[in-house]
Amino acid sequence: MAAPLPGVPRVSGTAAEPAGGSPRGAADSPCSLPRSPGGDPLPSPPDRRKQKDDNILEISSIPNPFPELCCSPFTSVLSASVLSKETSRKKQVIKVYSEDNTSRALEVPSDITARDVCQLLILKNHYIDDHSWTLFEQLTHTGLGRAIEDHELIMEVQSNWVMEEENKLYFRKNYAKYEFFKNPLSFFPDHMISFPSETHAAVSHSGILQMFLSSSTYPEIHGYLHAKEQGKKSWKKLYFLLRRSGLYFSTKGTSKEPRHLQFFCEFSNSDMYMSLTGKKISGAPTIYGFCFKPNKSGGTRDLKQLCADDEQSRTCWMTAIRLLKYGMQLYQNYMQPYQGRSGCSLLNITPMRSISENSLVAMDFSGHRSRIIDNPTEALSVAVEEGLVWRRRGCLRLNSHGSPIAMSNMAIHRSQSWFHHKISREEAQRLILQHGLVDGVFLVRDSQSNPKTFVLSLSHGLKIKHFQIVPLEDDGKLFYTLDDGHTRFTDLIQLVEFYQLNKGVLPCKLKHYCARIAL
Repeated sequence: MAAPLPGVPRVSGTAAEPAGGSPRGAADSPCSLPRSPGGDPLPSPPDRRKQKDDNILEISSIPNPFPELCCSPFTSVLSASVLSKETSRKKQVIKVYSEDNTSRALEVPSDITARDVCQLLILKNHYIDDHSWTLFEQLTHTGLGRAIEDHELIMEVQSNWVMEEENKLYFRKNYAKYEFFKNPLSFFPDHMISFPSETHAAVSHSGILQMFLSSSTYPEIHGYLHAKEQGKKSWKKLYFLLRRSGLYFSTKGTSKEPRHLQFFCEFSNSDMYMSLTGKKISGAPTIYGFCFKPNKSGGTRDLKQLCADDEQSRTCWMTAIRLLKYGMQLYQNYMQPYQGRSGCSLLNITPMRSISENSLVAMDFSGHRSRIIDNPTEALSVAVEEGLVWRRRGCLRLNSHGSPIAMSNMAIHRSQSWFHHKISREEAQRLILQHGLVDGVFLVRDSQSNPKTFVLSLSHGLKIKHFQIVPLEDDGKLFYTLDDGHTRFTDLIQLVEFYQLNKGVLPCKLKHYCARIAL
């Protein structure tokens, strides 16, 4: 190799140490120092840029007095999937359905989570975020469905779908998604749960959750379940036990001895689904079925199907398995919407009243001269009366056929989100089940047995109960009642508003209504 010319820097092609034992740092630099013909390095010219920089006074960086304006907690909620900064990430199109079977196509990043998709749909449709929106996976061919966990990647969920099956993603509310964190005792009845032997004192609400989320101790869930035998249509009732290592069943009655326990299923490589078709497809002995579907499974032959005797038992098993599979991740999903509330989050901004609204006063314009109503009771009664007058006028505009009384009681409720026109008892139960069996979830529907009456369907104690709303006529006026006329209402809106504030004859107050949203 030719020697380098004097005064010309030699470019280093590799990072290997040069011959002659020069230091490693010299070889790592992209250019070596210029050398004389004798091999001695030439004196480097003065660095004018460095001298110029030395004459400039260094100014320390000024701290930003408004850091929350630069980094909003909103970006953490959407986890950069909705507000994508990396344009190089691969985008894919997903299709999401609503309760009325309308759909919307979304172009999303390949690493988007279920929570991010929900937040995107909430923002696009201007919905209120009450932390209950959920993506629901429905397998049409097998009649199965499940609520996708907030942290799950949507593309991974869809990668387990079979191309021939018309599976769908639904966007709906699920009030029972994290209800067990608020009221765990109602999800785990005493006869189905047993605690470790070292636990002697009574376990509190928080103690139950701590044991489920702990890595050292774990409560044992036990009880009878119907299991479908592999390759057969028959079902067999067995005694099952849920432990940290998996789900087992006893081959000898209710024995818990290790020699009598046989392994049934583990959950790391499978997902848990709820049966949506009852007994139709699987021929189960009851309608409270659930199953485990392995990822990348070949079809229904790989399903491990179970069936409980009642809804309380099924809810207990499925909730415990969720806690066993995901652990602290579930608690982090539950707490994420409540984190950073002190910051300037776009999702947690509560509408504030303006100065003009705060300065509003009640006025009476019924006489020749207007006056200010100082008595709060009188102001409230005037507001209620004006609301009733507005309702009657609105109903008269809605329908011009029949008597005014009939119109005011028939047409006013049809615009409400909680009213469902001409749906069956089974459809009402399905809607409430999809929204979660939480106390107070309800809807109002037409009665199929009596066309002139209505039915209030209500969830309480993990059961769905139905109450008939009977019309009464008194002095030419039509009223509605749930308690044989002791409490009367001029329309269904008054009835619903009353039982939202008062329990009355119902087992609980009306809290969450089932609505069919449109995307």
